[in-house]
Parts: sequence; structure tokens; C-alpha cells
Amino acid sequence: SKSVAVEKLGGGCACCTLAFAFKPLLAQFLRRTKPDRFILEPSGLSHPAKVVDILRGPNFSNVIDLRNIICLVDPKDFDDPRWKSNNVFQDQIQLADIVILNWIDQRDKDLIAKCRSWVEKFSPPKQMILETSFGEIGSDLLDKKFTASRLPLFEDAHPLPHSETESNHKTVPAEVDSDPSDQGPDDLVLFPDRPIQVPNQGSGYEACGWLFHADDLFDRDRLLDLLGSVRQVIRIKGVFHCANDWWSINRAKESTQCSRTTYRRDSRVEVIIDQKNYDWTTFESELMKCLIRKDDPAKT
Repeated sequence: SKSVAVEKLGGGCACCTLAFAFKPLLAQFLRRTKPDRFILEPSGLSHPAKVVDILRGPNFSNVIDLRNIICLVDPKDFDDPRWKSNNVFQDQIQLADIVILNWIDQRDKDLIAKCRSWVEKFSPPKQMILETSFGEIGSDLLDKKFTASRLPLFEDAHPLPHSETESNHKTVPAEVDSDPSDQGPDDLVLFPDRPIQVPNQGSGYEACGWLFHADDLFDRDRLLDLLGSVRQVIRIKGVFHCANDWWSINRAKESTQCSRTTYRRDSRVEVIIDQKNYDWTTFESELMKCLIRKDDPAKT
């Protein structure tokens, strides 16, 4: 039988007051225990995005294969304005791949339904939303694999059949109603510098989306210049891993909003435009130019 090693880091949260000590303590723990599986539970008040950045950073990315991020939510907390309006509470849900509603045996069904509906509105959407009691979850969730082609971001963008191209990336039809738990051998996997293109079409407009590997790094200034230059835009919405942080960018016609986000799974964007036969190939080429290459200076 295999043993379980437990380490407790007290006195503060791993992403702020104890950030200076977290890296060496984690390194010592990994060297001492050499675990097959490492499960990290941050404080309920911690900001886990910083922890994820540490685990994906140069010190640990070669020794830790980061899998799914799971967040347990008590629907009672959702019903408390002090929690629902709390940035950390929202960020923990935003970051999670899987959200599990706990205490469902002791919470009102209407409250559970409202909480689920609220979680479903997060963008990009959660990979899975489940319900449980006593915090019980299946161990298979730790290694659950999800299809990479979970676009579009917009519910009113419809699938457009499209064959795979001969270019350096894959082009796939959008999977609006796909079930992420229904996986097959041909599920798409993201690779650095090889985006997946997802075309869409609706009545009176065209749309196209792209998914990038989480390690692809964007120059935020170039990106904002590009997304601001597109004409006849109905909507541009995406999240991008930039040099200094992850950013959410939302443009509705001529108004653009840009803010930091805790989303970490991939970079993604979808463009809805009010014109036919738009040159998406050229746009993608310009989008690729926004990536920071190894010989580029680090930018924000």
C-alpha cells in the first residue's frame, strides 16, 4: 500500500503573506516525498491564481503536471451578499475547471438551482458543474480530460461545418452543445504556437474563434491594437495569457473593456463581425504576430 504525506503551511496564505516561503517549502516537500499525486488545498480566503502561476512557473513546471482545478461551493455562501460580491470568492470560481456544489443535502433546492445558474454564467464556461454532500467527489475528476474545442463563447453563434485545413493549426466546427464528459480518441489537444480555429455563422453575421495553449504568451499592447482595429465589429470577447498576467478583453462595437482575470486553462477569443466573407486567414496571421517569441523583449 502507498502512504500519504501531509504538509501544513500555517500562518498565512500561500499567495500573499507566505509567498516568500511557499516555493522552498514546496520544493522540499516534493524532494522528500517524491509523490505520484500531489493535491494542494489553499486557504478558503486565498487567491489561487497566484498558486497556479507558481506551479506553472519555471521552478515547478518540469516536475508538476498540473491537472484539474476543483472548487467546492456552498450555495449558502452564494446567497450571502458579503460572499457573492467578494472578488476572491468570484475569482476562485472563475479559475476552477470543475465547480462542485456542496451541502446539497442541507440546502434548499431553489437555492441550489440559483447557485448553479449563477456558476453557469461564468465566461469562459466551467468544464463541469456537479453536486455533492460531505465534500465527496470521485477521484476520476482529478484526471478528467476535456475537449479543447469548447467554443463559441457566445450562445447565439451557430456551428458552421468546416473541414480540417492544411495549415499549421487545426480548424474544427464549433461544439455549442457538446458534453465535455463525452470524450473520444479524437479529442483535440492544444499545443503551443498551434491554435485551433473554430468558425461559426449566424443570421446576418460571421464569427470565428481561436483557442491557444496556456503557454502561448501575448503582447497585450499589440493585441489591443489589433482587436481595436477590426471594423464592423458586433462583439469581440476573449481571455489571453499576457506577459505580466492573464487578461479578459471584451469589445462591443467601439467600446473595449480590459481587465485582469483568474482564468488559466487556455487563451481564447471569438470575433463576431457584421460582414460576409471576412478574411479570417489574414486576421489569424495578425493574431499570431501578437505572440511573444523567445527573442522578443518581455512586454505587458
